[in-house]
Amino acid sequence: MSGPGSDPLLAQLVAGREEAFAALYDRHGPALYRVALALLGSREAAEDAVQDVFAALVRSRHKLAGVADLRAYLFAALRRAAARLASERKARPLVADVAAQPRCLNAERAADLERALAALPPEQREVLALKIDGELTFAEIAVLLGVSANTAASRYRYALEKLRAALGE
Repeated sequence: MSGPGSDPLLAQLVAGREEAFAALYDRHGPALYRVALALLGSREAAEDAVQDVFAALVRSRHKLAGVADLRAYLFAALRRAAARLASERKARPLVADVAAQPRCLNAERAADLERALAALPPEQREVLALKIDGELTFAEIAVLLGVSANTAASRYRYALEKLRAALGE
């Protein structure tokens, strides 16, 4: 995407059209929420982070004209919002509230998974959340985190290996 002219939704956002913000939320809100939940570990904090992202978009919509990749921009904004909220609330960042996520797990298995996720290094948890919940590619994750795509893929692979080992799979 080279600018708002190449993406009708981006052009509508820059123009301040309410339906464009609603469409953007419908398109990316659920994935942003899942990643925020994985980053912050609480439903309320995740909701606040996503709300902060969209409120900032509305306030600074004129800056969106220079955005080349709206999806990557949203996840970068979410990372900043989550980091700010985590420091403000003295919450432990990057711990997933697995029980809050809609999964077909029994309570004991969910607790095991939550402990295994909490034991991962923060860099691996973050890549795991961005890949699975955010549905980003390794190339997109690499740009977002400022690492190579190979590093992002390695962190993901190591996280999966550690989860499998911790869960006995």
